[in-house]
Amino acid sequence: MQLSGREPSFRKSAPKSNPNRIMIWIVLIVMGLVLIRSLNTGDVQPLFLPTPTPTRTSFSYAFEGETHFMAGDLDKAIAAYQLATLTDPDNPQLWAELARIQTYSSNLLTTDAEKLTRLQDALANIDRAEELAPEDSTVHAIRSFVLDWNASLAGADAGAMLSEAEQEAVYAIQLDPANTLALAYYAEVLVDQQKWLQAQQYARQAAEQNPNLMDVRRINAYVLESLGDYNSAIQEYEAAVSINPNLTFLYISIGKIYRHVELYDQALEYFAKAANINEQLGVNDPIPYLAIANTYVQDGQHLIAARNVLKALRINPSSPDVYAQLGLVYYKGRNYEGSIPALQCGLLGCPVEQSCEVRECDPDTDPEVVVQGMPLSDNTVVYYFTYGSVLAGLHEEGDDYCVRAMDVLGQVKALYSGDATIMGIVNAGEEICSE
Repeated sequence: MQLSGREPSFRKSAPKSNPNRIMIWIVLIVMGLVLIRSLNTGDVQPLFLPTPTPTRTSFSYAFEGETHFMAGDLDKAIAAYQLATLTDPDNPQLWAELARIQTYSSNLLTTDAEKLTRLQDALANIDRAEELAPEDSTVHAIRSFVLDWNASLAGADAGAMLSEAEQEAVYAIQLDPANTLALAYYAEVLVDQQKWLQAQQYARQAAEQNPNLMDVRRINAYVLESLGDYNSAIQEYEAAVSINPNLTFLYISIGKIYRHVELYDQALEYFAKAANINEQLGVNDPIPYLAIANTYVQDGQHLIAARNVLKALRINPSSPDVYAQLGLVYYKGRNYEGSIPALQCGLLGCPVEQSCEVRECDPDTDPEVVVQGMPLSDNTVVYYFTYGSVLAGLHEEGDDYCVRAMDVLGQVKALYSGDATIMGIVNAGEEICSE
């Protein structure tokens, strides 16, 4: 068969020119050139580059803070919550929890001045939370707690502060009758107002409502301890420990009860647990060693007691209270000469050389510390009249011991003239020097 006509072609015919398509390509090329230039000049950053400074949410900081609190490192917990409030300053829950942890952390400080500063910071923070959420039951409950602990250092204003704490707790319960924390904190305030039966009622109600809160079990233990039911108090503190096993102040509370009933081995066991927790966390806290020292003093073992106070001084060489406690241990152990420089450091302050001598430091490796003294108060008066008494008792002709004794005892006399026990000690010292 013969085919005729045109030969077949298997090549496509050339497309016709499309002006719109050409225009699109020109625009894309120009945009690409502009983008490349912007990348080179830094005006535009490539995708998926990490941000120069990673940002964190307030929730992240709060979670970190709660983790540190559960671990028992309260200073780190405070630092994390402070960052959370900086990130989200209008969140009342963050301010309230910061205040709660700061209040608990005051338990780990040794001087009234340090405790008062921490508690006043907590009060300022809970006031901020109340400004942000004036009708929040939990905020008012925590404010009651903060006020109650502040009252312990308020002196003549303690009664008014406790009344305000009570009002805050009552208002928190009015806002939310089912708020377990409000019930528990109200019970603690009532104990401090010596309203024992009411305190027991609210503490029991809180424990029945939610027994799985550390605060609830701690406060129930505190109520029972105040009522003299020491076995039940220990059981409640143990329950609080089972909820949060790393809070050293819970172990200290248990140890103090055992020491009070003269079960010294058990007391030392719990104080040692607190010290071990701090050591594992790297927390420098002298409180457990001071508790151990006071237990040995009560048991009549003054040499071991002094060693533990010296250990506490190595942890906190600038604390005047620890120097004063060392002086008191020396005095009770009849090391009267050794008690004088230690008590002087604690009450009047002392220079580098004397502080180093008292804490038996190595001047080549240990820090140089100037100690600031502590003013006379209900918590320091025992140091003051002990210092005055030992100065008077060791007075010899030609020294200045009686001059110093009369000055110290005069300060005590001016503030505690109505206390017969204290005045008996003061009068005895003054009589020695008057002769």
